Amino acid sequence: MKATVPFKEETPVAHLVGTMVSDASGWYARLDRSCENRVTQLDTWLGAWEEAIRHNIPIAATMPNDWPTLPAGLLSNPGAVLDHMLARYDAQTDGRSPRGAYATPAKFADAMLADELGERGIGESVPMPTTIDLAALPPGFRAYAAQVNEAANISCDETEDEAVLAGEKTASGIPLPFADPAVGAGLFPERILRIHSERIDGLSPANRKQDTLRLLSSMQLLDISPVAVRCTRHRLLLILAKSNLVDLEGEGDEQRIGRAQAETMLESAVQHGDTLRGEWPWHEEPRLLICNPPWLRIKDRFRGHPEGSRLRKELSRELRSITEVDGRLRFSTLLGNVNLYRLFLERSLQLVAAGGRVRMIVPDSLMREKSSIPLRKLIVEQNGWDSAWSFPENQRVFPGVSQGVLVIGVTVNGKTSGLTSYGPLEKTDISPDSGLNPRAPALELERGPWAAWTDMTWAVPRMPRAEQERRKVLKAIGELADLPRLSEDCNWLNPGGDPIRVRVGEIDQTTWSADIRDWKPRSRGTPFIRGIHFNLDNGNVSINHPGYNPQLGKESIQRSQALWKGAIEPKGISRIACQAIVNAQQSRRLRWVVVPPDCVLGNSVNFLELPVAVLDSLAEQHGSVDDGLLWLAEHLNSDTLDLWSRAWAANNNVNNYEIENLPFPPPRNVVTVSL
Repeated sequence: MKATVPFKEETPVAHLVGTMVSDASGWYARLDRSCENRVTQLDTWLGAWEEAIRHNIPIAATMPNDWPTLPAGLLSNPGAVLDHMLARYDAQTDGRSPRGAYATPAKFADAMLADELGERGIGESVPMPTTIDLAALPPGFRAYAAQVNEAANISCDETEDEAVLAGEKTASGIPLPFADPAVGAGLFPERILRIHSERIDGLSPANRKQDTLRLLSSMQLLDISPVAVRCTRHRLLLILAKSNLVDLEGEGDEQRIGRAQAETMLESAVQHGDTLRGEWPWHEEPRLLICNPPWLRIKDRFRGHPEGSRLRKELSRELRSITEVDGRLRFSTLLGNVNLYRLFLERSLQLVAAGGRVRMIVPDSLMREKSSIPLRKLIVEQNGWDSAWSFPENQRVFPGVSQGVLVIGVTVNGKTSGLTSYGPLEKTDISPDSGLNPRAPALELERGPWAAWTDMTWAVPRMPRAEQERRKVLKAIGELADLPRLSEDCNWLNPGGDPIRVRVGEIDQTTWSADIRDWKPRSRGTPFIRGIHFNLDNGNVSINHPGYNPQLGKESIQRSQALWKGAIEPKGISRIACQAIVNAQQSRRLRWVVVPPDCVLGNSVNFLELPVAVLDSLAEQHGSVDDGLLWLAEHLNSDTLDLWSRAWAANNNVNNYEIENLPFPPPRNVVTVSL
């Protein structure tokens, strides 16, 4: 059941949310006009936040007079503003647009921590309070309630288990040490401190202080940005003060830590360093690591730097060659265009103690893309991957991020016997108190069938939300998983030695843009086929191009960039082609069609390069090559193959490797091709 919010009937919820997001975005733009220096913005905001806590007044009252008026949507959460300010600073430093910067929402972080720390977890009942609020009781009952509270406090103080005494966790239940290797502005440790403060409320003042010291002394927070380190130290100090655990203006007391002592401990807990290339500056291995690492490809680093090209090459070379003391490469899963989040995940699995936990926010593409196969194998075959929360692109759980979002839970050096994959999830499935809605759709992947489905690449299928549609997908996977693949030479169509190849269209639309024209009513020339020319009508796929359909209107989008004037000649033979770039909202992912001999294909189209023997056999069995290709295209457009393709798609692109790995079931009553 979805939670409801009592807004006025005449004000749509979507409108209110959109207005708050728009107001916030506009505020940051106005702030840039008042204060251009983003480091100054950060320092000023932290100073205003501290003044607000000191005097117990709204932060809007302590901001500089020349700053724009703070919208109501930002007033209640100063930490969210700090997160976004630092994200904008980091984007500018990398040469990216600050408009595309994002920060992890606090609600999302709270859900991860609630699930990981076990309080009010999925399927668990909410624990009863152990103390009683005296103000909520009549005067005659207060003396009795005070005795109950005192007994509860004594019980809490005297039942510290061995793990607490050994420093393996706090009395508030936080595993120690707690680590974040890309701490940013300190969102996750802030939420940890808030949870800690709530859970120790029943302890005596002395034990509250002792447990807080225990937590601070075992935090391991690292970031490559000295600005981020400074922001995190100040932020955590303010959160501790707001929770009445630190005395901002004195040396402390029985319950509160003095400011000087807290700052010294935070200097040790939050350090400047490079998680990927440097050594971990703490000796004890973390037992819990939670992080949202940078989602940044190496080729996108240093874009604003005059020596950016050289710096990117040096970074890539260094990351690929870093070795440990025993000579092993630090990163064994580097493949393709490396994204930094993969390296952070592999490094985290190395840092955390055996039996410890890693929870990380990564792109959803990790679960299916080919370049992540080595990393998935490392997670499954050497660790215990037990949970995955998958939010598709259209949910936009992070404002400004169009990618799908994934939260993974891994036990280091554990055993993966099965994975619970939650998804596709919606924003309303997120619960700051319990992690996820207990009714969120989930798929239990047992290791044996999972290995067979994916040939031990450990990809996780993308599932629809509706139960009936989920059953269809699982049925299709079960029927197709054991069949030969399209590119194998042992399938029913191609039993010979020459495999079927998948190729990209011969015209790169960027490189050859000067030779691509619009198709005018009187145009004559070579038809240029792009993805837009693939038409689906009542389940039938066809080419809708002005060179073959003169009925297209003058303003039709299919006339745009549809004429080829370059030197590359048409292949001269009919080909079977597939649209390579697909809108995620389209009803069908695979769209196969036979294209005529006199056209050229853009790089938004893939085609099959069939061996000559296969073409000859198709012509023999169907009367002509074209008729044979039409028959084959109809087979490739089957609903079952489309369900398979949707389930294992890494993104909106129909990649060559995806087509090559399509299971290839023979049609009913097919006569096997003999070569």
